[in-house]
Amino acid sequence: MISPVESLSASAPAPRAGIALGIGLGGIALTVAGFFVSDPRSVALSWLVAVGYWTLIAVGMLILVLIHHLFDASWGIVIRRQFEHGLASLKWLFLLFLPLLAVSAYLRPGLVWLWMDPHALLPGTHETVGEDILYLKKSGYLNIGFFSLRLVIFFGIWLWLAHVMRRNSFRQDADGDVKWTRSSRFWAAVGIPLAGLAVTFAAIDWFKSLEYHWFSTIYGVYFFATGMRGALAIGVLIMLWLHRRGDYRGILNGNHLHSIGQLTLTFTVFWAYIAFSQYFLIWNANVPEETFYFNLREYGDWYWVGLAVLFLYFLFPFCYLLSYRNKIEHGRARFIAWWILVMLFVDICFNSLPALKDAAGHPRPFLSPLILWHLTALAGVGGICMWAYLRSFPTAKLIPIRDPRIVESLTHHEASAA
Repeated sequence: MISPVESLSASAPAPRAGIALGIGLGGIALTVAGFFVSDPRSVALSWLVAVGYWTLIAVGMLILVLIHHLFDASWGIVIRRQFEHGLASLKWLFLLFLPLLAVSAYLRPGLVWLWMDPHALLPGTHETVGEDILYLKKSGYLNIGFFSLRLVIFFGIWLWLAHVMRRNSFRQDADGDVKWTRSSRFWAAVGIPLAGLAVTFAAIDWFKSLEYHWFSTIYGVYFFATGMRGALAIGVLIMLWLHRRGDYRGILNGNHLHSIGQLTLTFTVFWAYIAFSQYFLIWNANVPEETFYFNLREYGDWYWVGLAVLFLYFLFPFCYLLSYRNKIEHGRARFIAWWILVMLFVDICFNSLPALKDAAGHPRPFLSPLILWHLTALAGVGGICMWAYLRSFPTAKLIPIRDPRIVESLTHHEASAA
């Protein structure tokens, strides 16, 4: 017997897709113009921050889908489909990353990653990268050819897993065959370690190698936690948007929001544990080759940015999400989701932008006119990601209507919509 939910279908949001594409192209155009009217390295790093920000969120969505299948969770099935649509952005993020590689490796060597230019002077010294013993020891890993290959491998892993998860889910809508669930569970078991390793090494390549003298064994896990927090926040915003416009009425209930809120709280604590562990171990060892990374981030206004990350990205969301009402009431849940996304961006800036130094080796301030390019790049890449999601949205049913556990998801604790 066919459930009434099998009549559900997604309505095409074509006007919003066009708006998102316009925002994306406009942001990209303004950022490109910034190369000719501002400091090219600042603009390039702004682009790296924006692409990294949205890629981490997209990979977080992928890992959430994989975790759902691996643990055979039922509550998140009605939410899973929106994450699957979000995965459509990965191929565009790959294309948007390529100009960074082309510019820094070939057109303006060292513009983004200083180590790509062996003749570049290290800030505050008279030594070039090619004369730096630390670079020479790491050059087997940090070289343009291997860096480019790893970039292709990272996105290849994510794109393959996204393709498999989307294919299985969408085809099950058509035929209801349980083989698609089994296939997803198998590839989830294979894919979680692959996706986790890829995001770990991507964080090292894209962000950590901006200051290649520094090293940390926790850095990749830190960015994994960051991506998960961003993906959960985007998931909340999408669900509440769909509920407001009527699609999710009768589908989304307060316990769905409570469950995703609990996960958000979990990854907030996990992120804090990783961030504290990294800082504490380096502070406790007190080795100059490691402590310089944090010393730089106490210079100028970066000190206040660091405090903002501590109190506004961890402590405030942690306290806020302890409340049951703050997780299930739509306005409150929407507020904390936006808050986390804003502070996530600040956190990525804190980890990457102090690599932009003046001649004396001091990091350039965070609050400066150059912040304009952070915003245009963020809007440009984000607009393209939103456009990819909205283009995918009408290609499948609103929820996975023939998933074996869809009824359990729809009646999650038998709660009513908030």
